[in-house]
Amino acid sequence: MGSQPHVVDDLGGILHIFSDGSIWRRPFKDINFGPIRFIDDSSVIFKDITYDQNLNLSLRLYKPRLTNPTSSAAKLPVVLYFHGGGFCVGSRVWPHYRNVCVRLAAELKALVVSPDHRLAPEHKLPAALDDAACVVDWLQGEALMSESGGDCDAWIRGGVVDFDRVFIVGDSSGGTIAHHLAVSLGGGSVKAAPLRVRGYVLVAPFFGGVEWTKSEQEPHEPRLTLDVVERLWRLSLPEGATRDHPLANPFGPNSPRLETVDLDPILVIVGGDEMLKDRSVMYWSKLKELGKKIEYAEFDGEQHGFFSINPYSDVANEAFHVVKRFVNENSN
Repeated sequence: MGSQPHVVDDLGGILHIFSDGSIWRRPFKDINFGPIRFIDDSSVIFKDITYDQNLNLSLRLYKPRLTNPTSSAAKLPVVLYFHGGGFCVGSRVWPHYRNVCVRLAAELKALVVSPDHRLAPEHKLPAALDDAACVVDWLQGEALMSESGGDCDAWIRGGVVDFDRVFIVGDSSGGTIAHHLAVSLGGGSVKAAPLRVRGYVLVAPFFGGVEWTKSEQEPHEPRLTLDVVERLWRLSLPEGATRDHPLANPFGPNSPRLETVDLDPILVIVGGDEMLKDRSVMYWSKLKELGKKIEYAEFDGEQHGFFSINPYSDVANEAFHVVKRFVNENSN
């Protein structure tokens, strides 16, 4: 008899890939998130919606709970938040991503849209990017129905949402998604009208390249190692692709020339001690050289995930202050 299939790739005990090509994912209820717990903020409410019936993909909407529902409140801007996970793991229901969205909704007095996307290796890139574009299409459709008095979601109906103030926020691989949306939508996001994307926030974007950077070769953190980064790219990129593929490396040999691309304002946030720092610095400096409106905020001593793992820590408070300022400055 032949040997039994054995594990050839293990991502934190959450995803197992076997020698026969089969895949096992740990159910959400069985994942050990350690000290991370969902922080219940009574000032924010949320609900789930299916945005792609064919692929059975859902998103979660968050909005501030009105303390006085009869008062005339200002319209809510929209924050489209893409979670991390290296395109291979992660979900809108994970507690740290929920906590980030709750805080974004409360701090920015915003409607937060947090979608799931298909995961690799079952669905290699560009599946996640296609799903992100589908979310934008869904939001555009809701905006059009809201304007025409159509049958949009109840939380959007009645002119309570300001679709002229949309911000796209991405954490890690979600930051990679945010970059690609910035390029595809272009300045002014005309194709998404009546949505108007005012800016993008990339939190430690998960970019790659064939040549390892200094910070990647001298990692400081236990959660994200060179081995993990290599495996995530190998599992998520199209078969035969290298880390210089345009989906991974925005400045690769076959990547779009960004000199001629009109981009809306971008904010890059990164921890000073994380292995992806050099790629974030490279991204910021190159776009700045090209004359793009881009800001960079580095938080000394912080590692990958500091923004989402504990979004109520002192350093996260500073990061959220930077995000809030960026949103306010680019809302007009």
